[in-house]
Amino acid sequence: MAMSGGKDDGSPMMEMNTTPLIDVMLVLLIMFIITIPVATHAVNIDLPAPNNNPDTPDVEPDKNKIVLTQADQILWNGTPISDGELVNNLNISKNMAVEPELQFEPEAQASYDLSARVLNIIKGSGVTRFGFVGNEQYRTFGTAQ
Repeated sequence: MAMSGGKDDGSPMMEMNTTPLIDVMLVLLIMFIITIPVATHAVNIDLPAPNNNPDTPDVEPDKNKIVLTQADQILWNGTPISDGELVNNLNISKNMAVEPELQFEPEAQASYDLSARVLNIIKGSGVTRFGFVGNEQYRTFGTAQ
């Protein structure tokens, strides 16, 4: 009986059987995929759960907005501030009777390092009302032009 289309006349097969080579390559590929480390660089922020209780009064507190610029500036409601002033402002707003919502909006070309540093400061401050705003302006798919 001929294997892989060879003749059944007793002459040796001239083609190389590549099935074992493909099997070994697939096993190696799976082993390499398994050993790739998982990307774990993340800043975990606990966002508050929405309050759907209609008994609570609808109080619209003030909003503070942090904007990160391309020039590595931190803007607090439009005013440039330093990291220390950011910590101070976060502590003041956190201790108000009704905590203002903190809105975080980095510009498109803002530094990732600055964003990570500011998010770590925000997380460390214990702010409970926090949100990302302005992300819809960077969406490029599914919009009518």
